[in-house]
Amino acid sequence: MNKSKLSVRQMCVLALFLAIEIIMYLTPIGYLRINALSVTLMHVPVIILASTMGPAAGAFLGFVFGCTSIIGATMTPGITSFVFSPFVTVGGISGNFFSLVIALVPRILLGVIAGYVFKFARKYAKNTPVAAGIAAAVATVCHTIMVLGLIVILFGPQYSEALGISQAALNGVMAGVIGTNMLPEVIVAVVSNMALATALSSRYVGITQQA
Repeated sequence: MNKSKLSVRQMCVLALFLAIEIIMYLTPIGYLRINALSVTLMHVPVIILASTMGPAAGAFLGFVFGCTSIIGATMTPGITSFVFSPFVTVGGISGNFFSLVIALVPRILLGVIAGYVFKFARKYAKNTPVAAGIAAAVATVCHTIMVLGLIVILFGPQYSEALGISQAALNGVMAGVIGTNMLPEVIVAVVSNMALATALSSRYVGITQQA
């Protein structure tokens, strides 16, 4: 009976975060386009769910996050949307299978990393807010580096051409993106996870890190 109740509570929390992720995608809150790339807040629910229910749940919501990237890049393409969707051609440059890798793999790993880092940090820090902050910071940084790194590795020449810069200058551009776009993403994720993961952990005793 207890297992049944726990399963129901888990499904309710998972459904809630799935709805939040979809709503964020459908509103300007999810993706704030500033330049060729965009500042995103879609990673925040993934990190909170991973800290609350574990890496498996985080990976699932991360997959949903990745799917929204593919849909958004396909439906409203920009000059670099080919790196996130195999279904678009922009300026003669087409996406391919590697677009799916960039869109999905870092987002799935975002949830996995957040879940395991939270587990590890909570075990040794003995403090849920601190563990939540560490998990959010580490997962967000890893996610940003994975996305930008895969773009450079898999689409370096094409991405440079789309931006109208030399391939030699691409690393500098990506470093600038890390220095500007990533900072607000980290701050929002850390503050949100410290507050919400802590609240959910105390409200849903027994749910945290069962996945």
